[in-house]
Amino acid sequence: MDRHKLSLIFNTLKYLRFKQVYYRLVYFVKHNFFNPKYEKSLPKNFTRLNWSDSLLYPNSFLKSNMFLFLNIKHVFKNGIDWNYSGYGKLWTFNLNYFDFLNQENIKVDEGLSLVNDYISNYKILKDGKESYTISLRTINWVKFLSKHNIQDLSINQVLFNDYQRLLSNLELQFLGNHYMENGFALLFGAYFFQDDELYKASKKILESELEEEILKDGAHFELSPMYHQTMLHRVLDCLCLVRYNDYKSQELEEFLKCKAIQMLAWLEKVTYKNGSIPMVNDSSHDIAPSSKKLFDYAKLLNLNWNQGELKESGYRKVIMKNYELFIDVGHIGASYQPAHAHADTFNFELMVKQVPIIVDSGTSTYEKNNLRQLQRSTESHNTVKIGDYNQSQVWSGFRVGNRAKVISINEEGNIIEATHDGYKRIKVLHTRKYVAKPNEVIIEDLLSKEPDYVSRAFFHFYPGIRVVKDENSIKLEKEGVIMKFSEDVLDIIIREYNYALGFNKTTKAQKAEVVFRRILKTHIYL
Repeated sequence: MDRHKLSLIFNTLKYLRFKQVYYRLVYFVKHNFFNPKYEKSLPKNFTRLNWSDSLLYPNSFLKSNMFLFLNIKHVFKNGIDWNYSGYGKLWTFNLNYFDFLNQENIKVDEGLSLVNDYISNYKILKDGKESYTISLRTINWVKFLSKHNIQDLSINQVLFNDYQRLLSNLELQFLGNHYMENGFALLFGAYFFQDDELYKASKKILESELEEEILKDGAHFELSPMYHQTMLHRVLDCLCLVRYNDYKSQELEEFLKCKAIQMLAWLEKVTYKNGSIPMVNDSSHDIAPSSKKLFDYAKLLNLNWNQGELKESGYRKVIMKNYELFIDVGHIGASYQPAHAHADTFNFELMVKQVPIIVDSGTSTYEKNNLRQLQRSTESHNTVKIGDYNQSQVWSGFRVGNRAKVISINEEGNIIEATHDGYKRIKVLHTRKYVAKPNEVIIEDLLSKEPDYVSRAFFHFYPGIRVVKDENSIKLEKEGVIMKFSEDVLDIIIREYNYALGFNKTTKAQKAEVVFRRILKTHIYL
């Protein structure tokens, strides 16, 4: 192994917590040298949960063994292969989540048939026995069985055994949203089976993780608006669960309510007027419930929240009469779990009259391939890249080595200025200043010294926008937007890029690469 690879691995591992390393080793030994059993007798007394869906999933089970996940449709002609891996691991995971049990138009007998088919194949399951898939699947099974008052001992036994498997394999090697999903699932299991052991584990996870993972400004600490929506959905579901069922006398209700209100305030602040969210970090279209659906769900639970203020998440948002400017001046998050982070410090999005103009290029794959690497790289975001260096060393799909740190930030009204050290390897600091005026956005980029490499500022335009270059300016004629750059820019290059419309779905759009030496001033007239 060469020195570069060793350095990359060291600079990745040094951010991990001891427990992550410890449990990775524990589980490796456990699963490779032992054969643990997870069968346990069902509790003698448990009652039907009071459950009625307030938020249903999109249709992913279409008909007769036809499924649609991540914009890929597949028909199983000779029975469902629950281990099918033809479209990558995430597609297989979605098949095993069983979200379709709680979609809008599934019939009860169809759902039961799918559950029983799964049980008949249980012994040969692979991805379906991973703790993350167990967490999501068990929640969906509990919801489905409860709302249709299905009492089936064979299904309940498999479900209870799944909870024993989960309890013995909590995702302490990952932490973050994975570990918290374990906690959400255990809470549903505890209420369904009236099981104190499951409840004790769930309560411990949720109280500690929600306290840590929800930042003071209400953001989920992995800093993906999409994952924030998903986590908020879970919190609302858990609040609904404990409020309307008598087990444990609703002792978690007030805690969950407070966290939900924090998260709602943050989400409302970052959501654009047209209802969409910024596609920053690992965010993608049509995966999580929309902000509107979550706000409606919260209102059904009689939740009220005040206007949020963006701070600890590192995001800022300026709202003017005719535009919205979303800015990232924060650190990689979370430091010990940056799997969904991108090398995008000082990235921004610009929405004009509720129409996207300058956008994050988005995420369309979780496969460990060149596309995933490109989508996480600095050049896929609206910020500055020097030479071939990423601000943060994103690699291997979900890992980050050395990462950019914001070492100073100054804010005064609608003026935000910050400096990051992501290019300290080449002894350069990058300072970016945003000045937001009623009909103009000014962006000033300053490098601490002229680097030995080419410096490029990237601007990604929404699909369908036609870019016209004219000397040191760019015109978006249909949108009425003009961008003017410093007169001493070296070049303005218009290229095509692939904008992510969702997982496994992209479309061509245009981007500008503005080549400069040390200083670049950009005026965006709106």
